[in-house]
Amino acid sequence: MSSHHSSQTKTAIPTTQLAEAAEVTPEEIVRQLRAVRDQIPEFGQLPASDTASLRRVAHIDPDFVQATISAVGASESLQKALGRTADELRAEHESAARWASVEDELNAMLKGVSTGITVRRHRAGLTALQTYNMSRQLVRQREHAGLLPHVDHMKRLNKFGRRRSKTVPEPPPQTPQPQVAI
Repeated sequence: MSSHHSSQTKTAIPTTQLAEAAEVTPEEIVRQLRAVRDQIPEFGQLPASDTASLRRVAHIDPDFVQATISAVGASESLQKALGRTADELRAEHESAARWASVEDELNAMLKGVSTGITVRRHRAGLTALQTYNMSRQLVRQREHAGLLPHVDHMKRLNKFGRRRSKTVPEPPPQTPQPQVAI
């Protein structure tokens, strides 16, 4: 078996590991994320207007950036004017590229967490709709009359199954236009 093939083989996670993973609380994950956040250099939040102004220059063509680094390396005058060497600029450019992989991984994690939340909310919502429908059936029988106030409350809160009334706005009343003598 080639190493390429074996790296693509999926391994099953033992049930005990799944149970342990399920025991981690959201609060613990938040604590861990904040600890990681504290280790990220230049981590910060900016107002949208500041981010927009930085973004345009931050996404300048990488080949252009490399050409400017070469120019700095070829000119002592540029190095003195900028106060930075070509090696420093190259290291910063490479660092930004390496941190972009962290951004990609965090975006993938965010999408995964969002999916998990959607699945949980769907499960809860589906159970709620099933409970409502079953309760509506049960209150038809006298022995389940105690559910009536709950069904009424659920009915007021339920946004599913409500028909939206199509109200057509009435045209504004016509006021006679004064006649202008010409």
